[in-house]
Amino acid sequence: MIGKVLYKGSAAVLTLTIGTKLGRYEIRSKVGEGGMGEVYLAQDTKLDRTVAVKVLPTDLASDQNRMRRFVQEAHSALARSLSFRFLCS
Repeated sequence: MIGKVLYKGSAAVLTLTIGTKLGRYEIRSKVGEGGMGEVYLAQDTKLDRTVAVKVLPTDLASDQNRMRRFVQEAHSALARSLSFRFLCS
């Protein structure tokens, strides 16, 4: 079982169950939720590392402007997480 679909207003939100596998990612726990969706701690089984997985509500995923904001947020988070000695930003 992947999880439950909950409705918040007109938006459907998929709440994942611990142990669910999404491709190479295995859900470990729920970290939190907010206006942009729910965030889960997951294990990348291919690269053996811990990652965060964000599940977006349907109304957000179908809105191009909000999706653009989500992608910008993801790029910013990635840039902040990179810390190589010879990397310039």
